[in-house]
Amino acid sequence: MANEGAEAVGRIALGMSGGVDSAVSAALLQRAGYEVVGVTCRFRDNAATEQAVADAAAVCAQLGIPHVVAGCVETFEECVVEPFVASYAAGLTPSPCVGCNARCKISTLLAVADEQGCDRVATGHYARIARLSDTGRFGVLTALDARKDQSYMLSLLSQEQLARLVLPLGAMTKAEVRIIAADLGLAVAEKAESQDNCFIDGDYRPFLHAHGVQDEPGPIVDGAGAVLGRHEGLANYTVGQRKGIGVAGPEPYYVVEKRPATDELVVGFAQDALIDAVVVGAMNWQAFASLGEPYGAMVKLRYRSRPCACIIEPEDNQRVRIALRSPQPTTAPGQYAVLYDGDTVLGGGMIEEVVQA
Repeated sequence: MANEGAEAVGRIALGMSGGVDSAVSAALLQRAGYEVVGVTCRFRDNAATEQAVADAAAVCAQLGIPHVVAGCVETFEECVVEPFVASYAAGLTPSPCVGCNARCKISTLLAVADEQGCDRVATGHYARIARLSDTGRFGVLTALDARKDQSYMLSLLSQEQLARLVLPLGAMTKAEVRIIAADLGLAVAEKAESQDNCFIDGDYRPFLHAHGVQDEPGPIVDGAGAVLGRHEGLANYTVGQRKGIGVAGPEPYYVVEKRPATDELVVGFAQDALIDAVVVGAMNWQAFASLGEPYGAMVKLRYRSRPCACIIEPEDNQRVRIALRSPQPTTAPGQYAVLYDGDTVLGGGMIEEVVQA
């Protein structure tokens, strides 16, 4: 199992999405001696959700474990969809999955676990949980398969959540998971990966329009304020974007800033799209309770980005400035900065400001 030092005893509630990862997690937990209860959270009322429920139920029946469906449409709307829409309306570029894990998925799973008399909960995330020897706190560690690592997505989990969480797949590769599923004859063995934004099918812009976010055209300007053209609404653009901006220059333009107050879309050339630092508000520390002095670490500025060296400079009220040791491609306010020391997540928080190089 991927939880270092965890004892495989008791009753456990496993989040089951109807995919291969959670299906194999159920089988591994059974092998480890747990009494498993499969839990599928109904986040949306749509065909995809019905298929997920049916697939999870079929796996549970095959493995001989109970299956519970938890209705949490209202919680998902409040904790994930509404903040997503509000963030775009405010000119941010949100990363909804990070917040969803802490505020919706794991919290709902824990509530169901309590109802079902389960001591612990589990998910099919590719990461590990460990009790850190130097602080005694629970920490998230990277998966052994770097290509599938999802530790970034778990950076907002609290100590209370981590203390009860088991991650069976943290030491496995996706190929190994597929092999186990095939060996067990699970119906979902070849099921495709789920999409990142589970509540949006394809282009996110019609979804925003349906939720009241208006596309107000405005000026495209350079760093000096010179007007270069017109944009179709700030929600249609992402900081760091290069293609589809609609203005030509001697070299490609990049989106470097969105200014909702003036409806300006600021663009620049490649050198203008580099940053020296980011400012993060309300850091969620996992490896330690707080940070009182500068600390050298690595940081991921987006889920798929490479970690880069940085100095964490604490400010007031869990707010930090993360100074990058070398200029990096810009990221967008609304994304999450997740800090690492080796394979251990130190903590994470939403980026409020980027500092141009």
